Amino acid sequence: MSETDERIHSLPCWTAPVTWQPLKGGLSNESFTVTQGADRFVVRFGCDYPFHHVSREREIMVTRAAGQAGFAPELVYAEPGVMVSRFIDGKTYGEDDVGGNIGRIAETVARFHTRMPAFVSGPGYIFWVFHVIRDYARTLEAGGSRQVDQLAGYLALSQEMEAAQAPLPIIYGHHDFLPANFIDDGSRLWIIDYEYAGFSTPMFDLAGIASNAGFDDGQAKELLSAYFRRPPDDVICKSHAAMQCASLLREAMWSMVSELHLDTPGVDFVAYTADNLQRLEAAVDAYRTVYGKAD
Repeated sequence: MSETDERIHSLPCWTAPVTWQPLKGGLSNESFTVTQGADRFVVRFGCDYPFHHVSREREIMVTRAAGQAGFAPELVYAEPGVMVSRFIDGKTYGEDDVGGNIGRIAETVARFHTRMPAFVSGPGYIFWVFHVIRDYARTLEAGGSRQVDQLAGYLALSQEMEAAQAPLPIIYGHHDFLPANFIDDGSRLWIIDYEYAGFSTPMFDLAGIASNAGFDDGQAKELLSAYFRRPPDDVICKSHAAMQCASLLREAMWSMVSELHLDTPGVDFVAYTADNLQRLEAAVDAYRTVYGKAD
């Protein structure tokens, strides 16, 4: 029996023999589809990553809360480093699916933002992307990253984009809205993967949806209009465009930190860093074309 076999079969939540297969997805965890009779589950293994501000204890709490609030599959079992959730039989979104369902996504995310605070518990974790970027810079410098010479520029860009943020209400955000974290079962949207969930303003989630799905300006404005239920003014549009840059910078620096600290079979973090830096450059060029560069 392999180590994975033993880890899965030894979980005490099973009441009958199970079979499993790998589930493609996360870059910093392992997931498997497990079948027990007529039921299917997702088993997710992961450990704490302080360098990414990831606490599995907090992830378990949020995943359970999101299930209770009606956004996530039911969490049927959890222990440190392990979560077992119901399997959702549906379509995992790609970029085109996000672009084709902007209204549904905006409505689901708006409900998530305002409904989740009543269900989460424990210390009030805050996700503020500009703090994350500053902390990543410290980690990269201490670790001798190959990107050390670029850190001053990244921090200056982050400061510029933080200054462009509009004041907005505090909500409970997901903060990792990659297309694949939406699942459509034909009648509703489900949200998965809560490693970075916490309190913030809504702008990072809105920017992440747009930047991760490669939205053009028209799609971005459609998302903002659907979320805020009114056409966005210039302040909101500028804030959103700036946050898209911050979202991509954070994703690039996440990958740089992962280059130093993670060894994930089949994942090329150097290539992932390069891809996100290329997308960041395009986003910054688009931002500067409309809004110029801060003095």
